[in-house]
Amino acid sequence: MIRLPRRTLLAAGAALPLVAIRTRPAGAAEFTYKYANNLPATHPLNLRAVEAAARIKDATGGRVEINVFPSNQLGSDTDTLSQLRNGAVEFFTLSGILLSTLVPVASINGVGFAFKDYTQVWSAMDGKLGAYVRGEIDKRGLVAFEKIWDNGYRQITSSAKPIRVPEDLNGFKIRVPVAPLWTSLFKAFGASPISINFSETYSALQTHLADGQENPLAVIDTAKLYEVQKYLSVTNHMWDGFWFLANRRALEALPADAQAIVRREFNRSALEQRQDVAKLNATLEGTLKQKGLTFIATDPAAFRATLKKAGFYAEWQQKYGAEAWSALEGAVGSLT
Repeated sequence: MIRLPRRTLLAAGAALPLVAIRTRPAGAAEFTYKYANNLPATHPLNLRAVEAAARIKDATGGRVEINVFPSNQLGSDTDTLSQLRNGAVEFFTLSGILLSTLVPVASINGVGFAFKDYTQVWSAMDGKLGAYVRGEIDKRGLVAFEKIWDNGYRQITSSAKPIRVPEDLNGFKIRVPVAPLWTSLFKAFGASPISINFSETYSALQTHLADGQENPLAVIDTAKLYEVQKYLSVTNHMWDGFWFLANRRALEALPADAQAIVRREFNRSALEQRQDVAKLNATLEGTLKQKGLTFIATDPAAFRATLKKAGFYAEWQQKYGAEAWSALEGAVGSLT
């Protein structure tokens, strides 16, 4: 038996051609992530999110693939937030008001009748107030991207009676999302708020578990709530937006260049979606009237005065703290 010196064997081994070991099929993404939200597939948020996902896949050379799951397909808002935190879902857009169950100050954009127009909204949310909220979200192990998406000003609908003045809300059974701010707001008007996840809202209205609800025009249209409601009161009682949230571990697992691309493209789509909602709102009143809803004008000053008298603003100023409240009033003026 011929014994070759160890050095010779090592040299021979080094001369052999290298064989690549594939850990994934050719052409498959290196990172496949899930993005969930609670809106219908036809809502501008989902249309723009799909575009962002396509741009991300292209810009990363196919390394990052993000699949979009609309309409609470992966669970209710409450369930999906838990999945986001444990990493079962990598991305999730959620109203700051709903996020307040985890990050209390995240609901501050929903303070009743705070924002008079969109100029004030974007000044606050792209500025000092938004930065403060993102910092608080960061402390909970999640990442909120820089540009919040527009859900819109919320309006009250009803199947029982028109809502014209604050007194019309007395005893009114209204569906609200599962968050303390909504409950507090409508209790200040003497209403009977019922906390129900959005995925169950249509059936709650259909079965008269609730007589009304409140949502932006685009949601009322795309979720077909006009089928189970008669009146729409233009209250603009609350501006609501969606933070684009990422599981920190999942985001940081991406190479630095891919992280930058993901942020860039979803922030870009957020700005485009804002324009979409603005254009949609300009036509939705006519559309929803044609679908059977009766529109009712209201006086915001009367509703704001009722909230102030009930101590609503003083209560929430104390809950949010001086720094957050100062950032809000810096954009909208004094509320208390």
